[in-house]
Amino acid sequence: MSDLQAAHETFYGDVRNIIIEARNNAVRSVDFQRVVMYWQLGERIFVEEQRGQDRAEYGEYLILNLSKQLEAEFGSGFSKRQIERARQFYRAYPIASALNIPVNTALSYEISVI
Repeated sequence: MSDLQAAHETFYGDVRNIIIEARNNAVRSVDFQRVVMYWQLGERIFVEEQRGQDRAEYGEYLILNLSKQLEAEFGSGFSKRQIERARQFYRAYPIASALNIPVNTALSYEISVI
């Protein structure tokens, strides 16, 4: 193998590694953003439910109608069950820092309610 071929293989290997690392980072970033999105959805739903007088009945109405609207606009991934899971996720982890979510983002809904 000539020096030119070896240099090209090294160059190609470096470029390939950059692409692979970027893809892996993108997947992790998207996954993290989905976690943040579902946590924030759960938080917002929980805050809204607390305004309802009969929480259980209002919560069912709220989640069912929200699911219908979101699925119509964004497609699958926002079923009634998925929305319920987002609420449960927030209830299980109500402290944003436990998920490494910026606190100012997490609390923006609560501040606007107060």
